[in-house]
Amino acid sequence: MKAKHQRLVLVLIAVLAIVGAGLLAAWALRNQANYFYLPEQMAATPPDVGQAVRLGGMVRPGSITTEPDGVTVNFLVTGNTADAIPVRYSGILPDLFVEGSGVVAEGSLGANGIFLATNLLAKHDENYVPRELEGMGTNQAAKVAAGTMVDLK
Repeated sequence: MKAKHQRLVLVLIAVLAIVGAGLLAAWALRNQANYFYLPEQMAATPPDVGQAVRLGGMVRPGSITTEPDGVTVNFLVTGNTADAIPVRYSGILPDLFVEGSGVVAEGSLGANGIFLATNLLAKHDENYVPRELEGMGTNQAAKVAAGTMVDLK
């Protein structure tokens, strides 16, 4: 076989190997994906009971209630429509979790229609400032932030 043909065969084998590796990775990750649902999507086409998904939206003002155990919190997540999904979470709430704020709840839909969250991620807007840096000027905050940097060399 000529050298030109050998190179062509090697290139074809390399391309097939790369495509095969990509398909294998996609097939292996197919069950690991967490889908992101908006409240109106979850109301229209709910996921299977027990399927791990993410629910994102806004915490409806006035909907946060704490159960007598002091750890379990119930609230409603709303989106762009009037649809609201009830959520139950047991654990420590993020500092930024308040009524009217954005939230992403990871968990699954229960048989009773309540979303059982295992993890809450509170979103903040672009004006967020950590408590430690509140009231500081830009230069002073930059110095404090630089002092917390770790040298990874």
